[in-house]
Amino acid sequence: MNFEHTEDRRMLADTLDRFVAGQCPMETRNAIAYGSTGMSPALWGQFAELGAIGALFPEADGGFGGAGFDIAVVFEALGRGLVVEPFLGALMVGRALATAGTPAQKERIASLIDGSTVAALAHDEPGSHYELARVATQAVRNAQGWALSGAKAVVVQGGAAQLLLVSARTAGAVDSEDGISLFLVPADAPGVVRRGYGRIDGGGAADIAFEQVQLGADALLGAEGQGFATLELAVGWGVLALCAEALGAMEVAKKDTLEYLQTRKQFGVPIGSFQALQHRMADLLLEVEQARSAVINAAAAMDAERLVRERALSAAKFTIGRIGTLVSEESIQMHGGIGMTWELPLSHYAKRLVMIDHQLGDEDHHLARYMALGQHS
Repeated sequence: MNFEHTEDRRMLADTLDRFVAGQCPMETRNAIAYGSTGMSPALWGQFAELGAIGALFPEADGGFGGAGFDIAVVFEALGRGLVVEPFLGALMVGRALATAGTPAQKERIASLIDGSTVAALAHDEPGSHYELARVATQAVRNAQGWALSGAKAVVVQGGAAQLLLVSARTAGAVDSEDGISLFLVPADAPGVVRRGYGRIDGGGAADIAFEQVQLGADALLGAEGQGFATLELAVGWGVLALCAEALGAMEVAKKDTLEYLQTRKQFGVPIGSFQALQHRMADLLLEVEQARSAVINAAAAMDAERLVRERALSAAKFTIGRIGTLVSEESIQMHGGIGMTWELPLSHYAKRLVMIDHQLGDEDHHLARYMALGQHS
């Protein structure tokens, strides 16, 4: 396997790094991330002009990238800058549209790529515990199309989104893979009730209730009751993206900690000269490389058959969850009390790393899933 990025991907990474460093330094990022909307529409538009959203999609869908490694490059750069703009929603909703959409539905991908539409995946429900097939929200067919009822929890950027991709049950038991359908819902449709709030690691989320929301027949994405495979694939792209984002954040936490050990003095010498801290830092460097290998493995598996792909993704998410928490804890420990302060960027990286573990399935969930998938192979 080739571990070197192509020239195009290296240029994309450099461009994004320079843009984020210039346009979104930590003070600006925190003002956006912890502000009332949890994102900056102006910055989102600039990312679109830069081609950062287009890099998430293949040429057939109007983008210019779309491979696993393209996703990894973009999200690693976003992780290095702790960017909170709604890339994850654009990726997951856009990929679902590309996989299962009618020609008319696929036309909506263009508005995701140019930044004019903010999209969010509304799938997780209160008490679903990351189980992808556990969907209690219901859609009932009627003369006009569909009536949608239910509740979704912690929809990332759900308050800012104009387009929601909603999973709902049209048949089957509450945890059955069969009978799940996907619907495109305008966020301002009558009966959609959103309660937005800020996330602890920055950015916005929302709890969304659907109170007999009337949808046209063209709101259905893909075949009725056959939405699980599309959902799994879309979430798979999201898992890869989060793993790459975590890797970018880990790199910054690691670099900042190394610099601190080399400059902070105690007893007249840098604390990095103490053997105990050298050993801890060496262990950390090894762990981050292990995380990088897991992300590369997942990115390479995105075109493989389902079992190979899903096992690689769960292996990566488990690894990232474990190592992200370790990097957070060790970096703060080696910084001492200052590591906890709001003013030091490290505290924000640590929060994001811990919270990534809880998005789209934590390490316990993905370890169990990895083992379950192994029994099918």
